[in-house]
Amino acid sequence: MAIEIYPGVGAESIGIVPLEAVARDGGLKVLRDMIAGEQPAPPISQTMHFILSEAEEGRVVFKGMPMKEHLNPLGSIHGGWVATIMDSALACAVMTTLKPGEGYTTAEFKINLVRPLMPGMGEVYCESRLVHRGRTLATSEAQLKDKNGKLLAHGTETCAIFPIENLRRS
Repeated sequence: MAIEIYPGVGAESIGIVPLEAVARDGGLKVLRDMIAGEQPAPPISQTMHFILSEAEEGRVVFKGMPMKEHLNPLGSIHGGWVATIMDSALACAVMTTLKPGEGYTTAEFKINLVRPLMPGMGEVYCESRLVHRGRTLATSEAQLKDKNGKLLAHGTETCAIFPIENLRRS
């Protein structure tokens, strides 16, 4: 285990997936390669203590570990942590549908926090499913739950889909 990105989970590398891989293989294969360690883990995984654990067409699951470094001033987990894991899951549900040559980005998302998250509560799970996939827009929905299946937050997202060349880095 070279780099711990999540309690007990390591990655060979941290980085950004080469756009050439997405352009060639499409979104689902790239996400499965990330789970298998054949693509780098994104830096946000290590910072926020969450990882992609399942990916199939139109569905993903992230698991996360809210920790004391994610606290807000009153001692509960900051809503930004919840928003980040949910945005990741919501967007990756759309990513599973990307064909070779397609890119995407979040255009809008909304979350509803229904219970506070507390440090020490253990692992949480965010499952997201595709609702609609069109030519240039896709929508998804997600639920964040604790280890007992209690709902913590839910949300929706719209992603824009476009030629991957629009994301080329200089």
